[in-house]
Parts: sequence; C-alpha cells; structure tokens
Amino acid sequence: ADFVAIAGDLADLGAPEAYVHLRRILADLTMPCHITLGNHDDLANYLAVFGADQNDDHARVSKVIDLDGYRVILLDTTTEGSHGGALCAGRQSWLSAKLEEAADRPVVVVMHHHANVLSLPVDEIPLADGVGFAQLLKRHPDVRMVISGHVHLTTAGLWHGVPMTTLAGSHYSVNAHLPGMAGTQARLEGPAQIAVVLADRDGVVVHFQDYLQRHIELASGLFDWT
Repeated sequence: ADFVAIAGDLADLGAPEAYVHLRRILADLTMPCHITLGNHDDLANYLAVFGADQNDDHARVSKVIDLDGYRVILLDTTTEGSHGGALCAGRQSWLSAKLEEAADRPVVVVMHHHANVLSLPVDEIPLADGVGFAQLLKRHPDVRMVISGHVHLTTAGLWHGVPMTTLAGSHYSVNAHLPGMAGTQARLEGPAQIAVVLADRDGVVVHFQDYLQRHIELASGLFDWT
C-alpha cells in the first residue's frame, strides 16, 4: 500500500495510555500512516502523544495527501461534547480551499462521521448538515468517493450526487437494523474490517477485507457509556 489512513475512533474512551499503545502498534507499519479523529477520541490526549504539529489552527486533525494524480483529504469531523459530527467555519473554509487547489485532479475524502441518511439508528449522530457538506463537495468537478467509519457497518450509496461508503471498522459491528424491524440493533463481535482502496485514472474501487469473522452478539454491559 502507498499509505494507511485511519478514520478516527482510535481509542474507546480517549485515554492517554490508549494513544501510547496505538503509537507502539503503528510503529511496525512499513508505509506512511495518516490519522484523523472520531467521536470517541480526546483531542488533547491524542496531541500529547502524537504531537501538537498534528493540529491545524483551522482544520484540526485534517490533512491532504497528493499522490499519483489524486488528492486524498483526511477530514476531522469531530465536535467536543457530542458523538455527532460537525464542520466549524474554519474547517469548511479549509476544505473549500483544499478542493479548489485540486480542481485539476480527482479527490477522495476520508473522515469519521457519515454525512448521508442510512435509515439506521446511527442517523441520530451523523455529520451535521450533510446536505450542505455534499453541496460543498460538488463545487469540485471530480470527487470520486467519501469514505467514513462511525456506523460499524458496510454501506454504499449516493448522496446528492456524491458517492459515499462506510466500512464496519476494526471494533464491533452492528446488524442492519432498518425501520420497521422489531427489537433493538445488535452489536456483534465481528466482522472486523479494513477497506482496501484502489484508485487510478478511470475510477475508485473499495474492497472490504474482513479479518475477524466471529458474529457473536456482545453483552449490553460493555456499552454503559451509551
């Protein structure tokens, strides 16, 4: 791989020792690793371990990677005190500028929160103003994919003309608890999943690779923070 991108929820409770452990694990990677944050992360604790230079005055923990004719944008969608996401004025301005700079090449956006309606319980905590986000992206002539985590489930869709996909992630997964289904959404031990993204001149393909196949339902007591 040219690089690894981690789209947030690096730690469950944002504890400092969790980031120390993560840094130790990532040291074994043989390719560059780029990180943004999720709603379970603690910005101050993350920066204390990974370095204050990871933070941008306007964009927070966001960055761009220009490679092989593409621009990949890692976008920090977190907001303090909420499991939902949002883009402040600074991040909207930063994103707009980074899209404009790359008007001559295709773009892939990687972020934590989903912006599109999935008809799942997680729609209670999406990226705020997902429509406005899509309209901002559509100012660019060639946004090829938005890839998110957060929802613990693999989905693919089109939102106001922008292709969007989510992956299950490396922690627990959930079932597709759609409107009208009885009971509550189940949290499952697996599958744990990574996405392998292939991008060339003609398009983008996302392969979902499961590396933990167990689907045992997890005890509700593990989620007392909800």
